[in-house]
Amino acid sequence: MKELVATPINDVQREFNALCMKGGGVGGGPVRGKTLELLKSAGKRLNAGASEEIQAHLDAFPSANPWHICFAMGLCWGHLAQAHLDFTEAVVACLEDINDDDLKKAGEFCLERGREPVVNSIKGAHTLFNMVTLPATLPTSLKSLGRAQERWLSPILTPSIRPPYIGSWNATAMFMTALFANPTLAATQLDPTPILPPGGPIFAGLALLHQGGLLKTPPDRADIDGAGFEPGVLYSNNALLADLLQGATGWSMTDVHSGVYLLGTRHPHSQSWLTKSAA
Repeated sequence: MKELVATPINDVQREFNALCMKGGGVGGGPVRGKTLELLKSAGKRLNAGASEEIQAHLDAFPSANPWHICFAMGLCWGHLAQAHLDFTEAVVACLEDINDDDLKKAGEFCLERGREPVVNSIKGAHTLFNMVTLPATLPTSLKSLGRAQERWLSPILTPSIRPPYIGSWNATAMFMTALFANPTLAATQLDPTPILPPGGPIFAGLALLHQGGLLKTPPDRADIDGAGFEPGVLYSNNALLADLLQGATGWSMTDVHSGVYLLGTRHPHSQSWLTKSAA
């Protein structure tokens, strides 16, 4: 099979292309076991760094609502904003009491997509936090974390009251960062509870794996800002992640997610994420 990743930008994509060229799998594609081991290794490395980062932000603001910190970190993980303590501080202040000064400060940490997605995501989250009551502390079981996500999703699934910019990513990323905050719990997640974000790089990575014969069905596309939010995408793409999980042992849903993310990302700095995580 030909190389499937055009102009690879990180080692995961380069190694995936090498596996594609070697073939030996379904339809001449990459061998399933070796491909999944590649994703597992990369996902675990990336998640180790993610857990350290989210814990540092939680430690820096011990009196803050931990969900507010997780929401801020979800924006960073989606590469809408830089992961910086000053950014988290501004987001937490806005989610407590929306105000122009902190919105402006938060917007200054925007990345390539600009200020608008950052500011509007914070505004939408402020509205949603006023509609939904979540536990005072981050849950310590997958079942309770899943119930919290169900409460969070309830108004999002109602088009007439869903806040703007609370789409597929902002509906789910906060719960993924909550898992990063508790890596021992994350390691036990063997099914899509809670649901993990299905956006851009995940769609691209799953599409590559489908082209390579590792998935029987292609992924569904989700709009990152939620302009045309289709909740079914959350479940169908998480089912594909769960299918990959069953193909290897010793990893979790967040490991699968991060491995697929690295395969699908086009972010020019993605190689540095692996280097940093290995340090």
